[in-house]
Amino acid sequence: MKRNKAVYPGTFDPITNGHTDLIERASRLFDEVLVAIASSPQKHPLLSLEKRVELTRFITDPLGNVKVKGFTGLLTDLLKQQGGNIILRGLRAVSDFEYEFQLANMNRVLAPEFESMFLTPAEQHAFISSTLVREIATLNGDISRFVHPLVSEAMVRQLNLRSREP
Repeated sequence: MKRNKAVYPGTFDPITNGHTDLIERASRLFDEVLVAIASSPQKHPLLSLEKRVELTRFITDPLGNVKVKGFTGLLTDLLKQQGGNIILRGLRAVSDFEYEFQLANMNRVLAPEFESMFLTPAEQHAFISSTLVREIATLNGDISRFVHPLVSEAMVRQLNLRSREP
């Protein structure tokens, strides 16, 4: 019997309640889910790769079939290395579709053996994005409704460290 291993890639800077909702639902749909956290230095993440992996592991720990791994390089190479067969992506709004459609087609050209699948977040999370959460946090806003409490603490701590830099 074929086992389906979904790889859910992203920067997760920070992981939001929308991401968590998607991971929880994916864990019920697939035999195994790998949350693949991209280093993404070109995006200048606020949180280090190590911190993003640590937070995501803590949040997803109760889900027995979810693993978390940081990575650099091509997603299709990671799927081959990890034995994945499905690329899982989230779609919040119609505006996400065009970009995700391009990614899915590019991944299909690079590695036709993998399928891309899309999940939408629950409606109460559909407007949340890591970019908006980072912006609110940077402006000293309350992000506690959008992320796990540990993520909120980590963001505040990191922003305090940055504000002390010369």
